[in-house]
Amino acid sequence: MLIVAVAVAAAVLVVVVVVVVVVVVVVVVVVVVVIVVVFVVLIVAVAAAVFEVVAVVVVEVVVVVVVVVVVVVVVVVVVVVVLIVAVAVAAAVLEVVVVVVVVVVVVVVVVVVVVVVVVVVVVVVVVVVVVVVVVVVVVVAAAAAVTVVVVVRIFNVFSLNHNLGRIHKDPDGDFCLS
Repeated sequence: MLIVAVAVAAAVLVVVVVVVVVVVVVVVVVVVVVIVVVFVVLIVAVAAAVFEVVAVVVVEVVVVVVVVVVVVVVVVVVVVVVLIVAVAVAAAVLEVVVVVVVVVVVVVVVVVVVVVVVVVVVVVVVVVVVVVVVVVVVVVAAAAAVTVVVVVRIFNVFSLNHNLGRIHKDPDGDFCLS
């Protein structure tokens, strides 16, 4: 009986490990998708930021929040399904004591997965915030540079107009500034 219990517990543990690997792969895929989405949004944001820096920051924050919510929901659903399957398998095959051991193992795995997901989400949020700050700084610097160029051009135009008003012919018939 003990050998059967250990074999079933090992099988359940293998199933749990496989599911955890699948969850980690899903999380990695979601993170990659998030990074791609964030960079696409940033490319669009850089173009739009000349007009509305605040709107760009709001869009970035909304994207990050939506992605974090989606990732957390997916992980929670997968963890709950794994927990239900593990408990059902253990309850169907093993005794109550082994069921408790399996539940404890599953809970530990769930906690580890949740911690990993939280760390990944925090890293993604930090990266996005840093990127947003860099984009805002670049956009503000670009706007300042454009403003300086425009002011210099306007000054040059007024200066040229002023100088054109001073052009006249001298007694020899040559053009000169007065």
